[in-house]
Amino acid sequence: MNQKSCLKQKTPLRRKPFLSSRSKTTGKEKTRFEISEIKTPTRKASRSTLMRKADDAFSLFIRTRDSQVYEGKAFRCISCGRVLSIDQCDNGHYVNRLHMSLRFSELNCNAQCRHCNRFQEGNIQDYRKGLIRKIGEQKVLLLEAQKNITNKISNFELDILTKHYKEETRKFTYQIK
Repeated sequence: MNQKSCLKQKTPLRRKPFLSSRSKTTGKEKTRFEISEIKTPTRKASRSTLMRKADDAFSLFIRTRDSQVYEGKAFRCISCGRVLSIDQCDNGHYVNRLHMSLRFSELNCNAQCRHCNRFQEGNIQDYRKGLIRKIGEQKVLLLEAQKNITNKISNFELDILTKHYKEETRKFTYQIK
């Protein structure tokens, strides 16, 4: 069998004609307004974008919640107990954010200074002591047990979480920037 006979002959590609800037009905030039009426398809937000937006809204909620005692200008770190200005505040997680069942848990998250959260890897021993003082030992044990639960959050749920925490943040008396 001949090698050339096995190959199919390709058909040439057909290109679609360009959209002209002239109106089909009147033959006049289209105005800027008429050209902008052509809608481009909207893209859905990616999962990572939705997760980042939900994390940002939740983090702002936690930092605002924990700064209400100091009129939104300062906070007390749950790990080291220092009172610092609000610009030194992070949203610290007792159980790591990789555990999706507790990523958006209000009991699992508290205001934490940047030094403890970033440079001491969460300062977990002191975080646990501060969390026991705040919510009690039984709830801390419950948090530790819940980290093994599998939880898949859908894109719809991430969008709802973002809207919910933005609305909850607006309800506080003192707002942080």
